[in-house]
Amino acid sequence: MKTRKIPMRKDIVTNQMFPKKELVRVVKNRENEVAIDPTGKAAGRGAYIGLDVEIAKKAKKKRTFDQAFKIKVDDQFYDCLLYTSDAADE
Repeated sequence: MKTRKIPMRKDIVTNQMFPKKELVRVVKNRENEVAIDPTGKAAGRGAYIGLDVEIAKKAKKKRTFDQAFKIKVDDQFYDCLLYTSDAADE
């Protein structure tokens, strides 16, 4: 049987490669709206982050998505990201 290739993506906070299923995609669309993309197929510029509370806290502290997307991202989005990571850990 042929082994399947596991798609890998880089976590923009830790700069480590992980299997795509262990990460969540965050997307910026043409209207400069930033949102979590659970399907991984939304149109726009995407970046991946691990589903861990500590990683989400580090992203909020360093304003990682502000740098990645070159726009000012609301604190409300980072709080939503923390909530999503916290829910995934349970």
